[in-house]
Amino acid sequence: MSKGLAIFGILLALISAYLLLWPVPIDPVGWQAPVDRGYVDPFAPNELLKSATGIHLGDYDGPEDATIGRDNRIYVTTHSGSIVRIQNRGVSAFVNVGGRPLGIETDLDGSLLIANSYLGIQRVTMDGDITTILDEIDGVPLVYANNLGVGPDGIIYFSLSSSKFGAQEYRGTYDAALLDILEHGGHGSVYAFDPVSKSTSKLLDGLNFANGVAVSEDGSFIVVAETGHYRILKYWLTGELKGTTEILIANLPGFPDNIKNGENGRFWIGFAAPRNPLVDRMSDNPFLRKIIQRLPPSVRPKAEPLSHVIAINGDGEVLMNLHDPEARFPTLTGVLETRDTLYLTTLFGNQLPRIAKRDL
Repeated sequence: MSKGLAIFGILLALISAYLLLWPVPIDPVGWQAPVDRGYVDPFAPNELLKSATGIHLGDYDGPEDATIGRDNRIYVTTHSGSIVRIQNRGVSAFVNVGGRPLGIETDLDGSLLIANSYLGIQRVTMDGDITTILDEIDGVPLVYANNLGVGPDGIIYFSLSSSKFGAQEYRGTYDAALLDILEHGGHGSVYAFDPVSKSTSKLLDGLNFANGVAVSEDGSFIVVAETGHYRILKYWLTGELKGTTEILIANLPGFPDNIKNGENGRFWIGFAAPRNPLVDRMSDNPFLRKIIQRLPPSVRPKAEPLSHVIAINGDGEVLMNLHDPEARFPTLTGVLETRDTLYLTTLFGNQLPRIAKRDL
């Protein structure tokens, strides 16, 4: 019996030492998560996305973002690095830009702009020529470019989700995002890049996983998703408030992802996952978050299935709130709106969901 107790004691000591001392990549910062109000108005659950159907992408998966090209076809970023082209539900390969492309926008000249989480900001012409137009700032590589928007003057605004947890170094965008959000170290930024002068300026810093970026129609401000802080920010580009930031919406019920311009001045926002009660409870306990990171991946907090998107105006008013309670298409990152259809982009899966606006 004494030998068995001794072995048990040794094992317990080893496990305790591992949980307390084993090195992990995160150095958590304490903060106070806002009290989660849950899915109440204006985010109350409904079934408005229940009739959405998927466009099958074949061998391509992870349609993270989409844009309408000058040729009126839809161009979608995928996990393999391929940009696929969709017309009348027909899917074809356009180009492979390498890395993991996330955000995509159509530039003023009709070319495609890509925020590639591995390679930086890329431009793709309609002839398929690929150019990396920005891959470092002041000699520091862009290790997690995420989303972008283009102003009416051609300035490109983009998010660097994390300067510490590079998407390629940490086994992909999803794993790197989990690390950055759990650390809450303020490694995210938003930049303005002038493709003519090649100059870059930092607009926002210290963000906790900077994510979606969109520019107002008149170019007077940008809206930015700060995923790890459950909020949407507004940064003024012109006018008396130029250079200042305000909180557009705080204490969101989920993790906001991409932001996309819609019709009539709308901004569409996708929620990749609902908030996790354990993560919120640990927000002011950095020590416990380190212990959680030492646990096997299978028992760590993970994203729960969710199908939820919203549309807001430039004042932060929620204009549309769309759910699918069955979460048939989970981890929605955003919305591409056309005159008669909403295309729902996603982190995972080989389908691009869509829903006719008349069905809403």
